[in-house]
Amino acid sequence: MRVVEADRVTEAVSRLCIEANCRLPVDVKSCIEGCHAVEQWPIARDTLGKLIENYRLAEADSLPICQDTGVVCVFLEIGEDAYISGNIAAAVDEGVRQGYREGYLRKSVIAEPMFERKNTGDNAPAMLYTEYVLGDKITVTVAPKGFGSENMSRIKMLLPSDGVQGVIDFVVQTVEDAGPNSCPPIVVGVGLGGTFDKAALIAKKALLRQVGQPHGDPRYAALEAELLEKINALGIGPQGYGGQTTALSVAIEHLPTHIAGLPCAVNMNCHAARHATEVI
Repeated sequence: MRVVEADRVTEAVSRLCIEANCRLPVDVKSCIEGCHAVEQWPIARDTLGKLIENYRLAEADSLPICQDTGVVCVFLEIGEDAYISGNIAAAVDEGVRQGYREGYLRKSVIAEPMFERKNTGDNAPAMLYTEYVLGDKITVTVAPKGFGSENMSRIKMLLPSDGVQGVIDFVVQTVEDAGPNSCPPIVVGVGLGGTFDKAALIAKKALLRQVGQPHGDPRYAALEAELLEKINALGIGPQGYGGQTTALSVAIEHLPTHIAGLPCAVNMNCHAARHATEVI
């Protein structure tokens, strides 16, 4: 059994909050630059160029890529042979507080969603997801989630008879309804199966996959490619100005489910598909 002090989790979360908000992952940058190179519509090409300039300046000057520095989603993969000494949730939240204070990042979290809507002042608490895996390491992934795209996410309890076409129709319609509001070009996470809540969770986790990396099952990989083609054919384009680049990638994750159901969740992410990972 390997003992890990909770302070190490705090330190990792703090660092990752700043890194994720100021530096796009290499795969996301490469995809945007590739789209810029082939985009035919002049306004769309110019818009993609401005997005590239924006994230390069953010990285060079350690500034947030976007003013919406989001709700912090933290994914912990905890090795079965690792023991965290201390309160995990408290350690994660303290990391968020430190990171958002030291990085001068906007605090957007409110303590209660309906009546008072008072800002917590430190962007805590995080949305925390834990999973136990083999080994004695702890993998910490921080994914700040802005609400321009989060607000455009949807879930539908499809029936088995809706089949593949039902999934295609729902995903494409969700993107079309979002239009420019999800700040395209977007990354689309799709969760299939499980239950109402699990479908939404794996849709969010799908956004952590490397952009452009196909699903390991060729059937789902083909569905991802078909969805990406249909979404880009909508012509929404970068920031809604038209063009062929509405989405950078579609990533599907799936779970076993009930014989009577086909839950389908769509979690949208803007072009600033921010996430950073550290192993402790």
